[in-house]
Amino acid sequence: MIEPADDVAQPSPAADAHPTAEPVVPRHAAAAGRRGKQRSASVSFLRETVIILVSALVLSLIVKTFLVQAFFIPSASMHDTLIENDRILVSKLSPGPFDLHRGDIVVFKDPGGWLPAPVETERGPIGTAVRDTLTYVGLYPDDAGEHLVKRLIGLPGDHVTCAGAGKKLTVNGAPLDEPYLAPGAQPCETAFDTVVPPESMWVMGDNRQHSADSRFHQGEPGGGSVPLKNVVGKAFVIVWPADHWQLLRNPGATFADVPDPS
Repeated sequence: MIEPADDVAQPSPAADAHPTAEPVVPRHAAAAGRRGKQRSASVSFLRETVIILVSALVLSLIVKTFLVQAFFIPSASMHDTLIENDRILVSKLSPGPFDLHRGDIVVFKDPGGWLPAPVETERGPIGTAVRDTLTYVGLYPDDAGEHLVKRLIGLPGDHVTCAGAGKKLTVNGAPLDEPYLAPGAQPCETAFDTVVPPESMWVMGDNRQHSADSRFHQGEPGGGSVPLKNVVGKAFVIVWPADHWQLLRNPGATFADVPDPS
């Protein structure tokens, strides 16, 4: 019989019976680890969401304050260019880096007494707070509670006249062909003759017979003209409803022959 050599490894019965295995982790510890990872992922997602939302609000507020502001149209005074519930965007770079021009559609703050007292719609405290917050940061369009939208007809020093019903509007002696007027609207119903004061503008609605514009405030300070400092900006596009989307272009040909004020 051959005896096994001393240097030949002998199999261990114990090792054969119980091969090496991974350490056993208690089930409750593994579950706790998974829950910890899930909580960490949830916190990270929530933090990123908050950062994105805050950044969006800050960016929207900056845009509204310095660049563009949204408004919606509440009345028929600018038919058919603008109709009720149209949403428009207004560039706040005019006046400022860019000048205003005759024919521009401008949004301006009520100079005093042009608008009736607003009728408050009952939304409840939460609804009111949410809407006011969204309006403040520019995510909801302002209504015309303290703003008006009209077409700029006369700049400082301009001589604006109309001889009465059926007659054309004139600026510095040049008669205007106004293609933007509502169907059936007359340039004016009653005669007026005014010179626009310094730092002011003369404005009129496109739907002349349904627009309480500069003509109806001639007995007030400024003679119906609006201070340029009240201008929020120039409307440049209708963004809603989708079927009424259009750029609001200046009708340059209408005012092309108007000379500078003498």
